[in-house]
Amino acid sequence: MGKFNAALLQMKVYDNKEKNIKNAVDLIEKVSREGADLAVLPEMFCCPYDSLYFKKFSEEQGGPAYEALRAAADRSGIYVVAGTIPELEKYKIYNTSYVFDGSGKQIAKHRKMHLFDIDVKGGQYFKESDTFTPGKDVTIFDTKFCKIGLAVCYDIRFPELSRLIAAEEAEVIIYPAAFNMTTGPAHWELNFRSRALDNQVYTIGVAPARDMESSYHSYGNSLVVSPWGNVLNRMDEKEGYIIQEIDLDYVKKVRSELPLLKHVRNDIYSLKKI
Repeated sequence: MGKFNAALLQMKVYDNKEKNIKNAVDLIEKVSREGADLAVLPEMFCCPYDSLYFKKFSEEQGGPAYEALRAAADRSGIYVVAGTIPELEKYKIYNTSYVFDGSGKQIAKHRKMHLFDIDVKGGQYFKESDTFTPGKDVTIFDTKFCKIGLAVCYDIRFPELSRLIAAEEAEVIIYPAAFNMTTGPAHWELNFRSRALDNQVYTIGVAPARDMESSYHSYGNSLVVSPWGNVLNRMDEKEGYIIQEIDLDYVKKVRSELPLLKHVRNDIYSLKKI
């Protein structure tokens, strides 16, 4: 199929897990009625982006947030990329994104590979590694439309990962994310345009809405970038959603006219999954 509609759900996140889950489910059902084929939630959609909350809001796979999103995908009949949830496995916590198909079946799971540890003088200080354990899997899933890659926020800064995803013939890469007010204005759009250009894919980034009363101020600005590097749609910092058509024939056109991926010099350099 040549086209599908992706919904970007830029939620405000509260310190109430049940409220966050209900808001996510309501948005999924709303955009499904408006023609979305796939819905994407933000990083930590059910938990404030603060290390004080990660353990408290964590759950094992199959927990309340997981089950609510699985059921919402089933009822709505659309694919759901369930942002991220703090996933508890024994004594470890992961920053985990689940994907469900239109029947509510889990078809992918990505644990954030690169943990966001930052200390910018006069700007942001944050260390995910104080709480989270890094994942180790490159994540690609099949849909009835195309192959889609999945990574989380800080993962986008490592072009090796997106190239591995593109090498597996993904045509879209989705990043639930939560850039802040130090890195967002400087690097958000630049990263998404760069990864789209590098790999001739659509990139989709979905962030929480900005809440200046919270301890972490999300940049927001959820966006979709084309394989040519054009920003097709972009939100501001406020809560809301957009539905963007993804034209897969355009991926083929760009890759045919500028066959970048065919020009990779694997005789000189290469990437491989270990």
